[in-house]
Amino acid sequence: MSELNKKNFYAIAIDGPAASGKSTVARRLAERLGLIMINTGAMYRAIAWASLKKNVDASNPEAVATMLRQIIVSCGVSDGQSTILIDGIDPGRALREDQVNARVSQVAAVPEVRQLLVEKQRAFLKWDSLVMEGRDIGSVVFPDTPYKLYIDASEEVRLARRSAEGLTDVVSKRDEEDSKRENSPLIVAEGAAVIDSSEMNIDEVVEAALVELQKRGLVL
Repeated sequence: MSELNKKNFYAIAIDGPAASGKSTVARRLAERLGLIMINTGAMYRAIAWASLKKNVDASNPEAVATMLRQIIVSCGVSDGQSTILIDGIDPGRALREDQVNARVSQVAAVPEVRQLLVEKQRAFLKWDSLVMEGRDIGSVVFPDTPYKLYIDASEEVRLARRSAEGLTDVVSKRDEEDSKRENSPLIVAEGAAVIDSSEMNIDEVVEAALVELQKRGLVL
């Protein structure tokens, strides 16, 4: 599916590793530009959360795929941001729990999970133009969009950000799992502008992102 449709809606794709700041940047850009913000990480976390609730072994792709056929995954938009329900339930803050962090990369590597969620991610563009953040947005979900950003930061900075949020997952482990998976690995998409946020505050990163988007033809 192309990003461009009859209403000329467009997608800004933001990728990057864990704790690089891409979610905050995506949210700020969406607010500045009046667009919908789609957090695809929350979608994969919701499936990981479901696997916990249903006692499914996340390391068993067949078990995860079977669970996926037995649950109802509903995506929507509220107050300009994406929402996701599992069997009508909003996992809320539980999506950030360490147990979810520990298995989200395993769940995200399951082909059936990626197929379902990529379809739902692309469907958001039927409603409006959007900013979508994740790990394969510019490379897989919207490969044809000219508006691609890759937000990065050093491992030390990202680990410190995680700790400040009260989270204990090891970002290097997440990076390795996401970069080496067979399906939709974390990469810098072709044509993406790379922004290193290690020594920048969020306002500086957003301004740098806006400059790069303008270079690629986005009219602000």
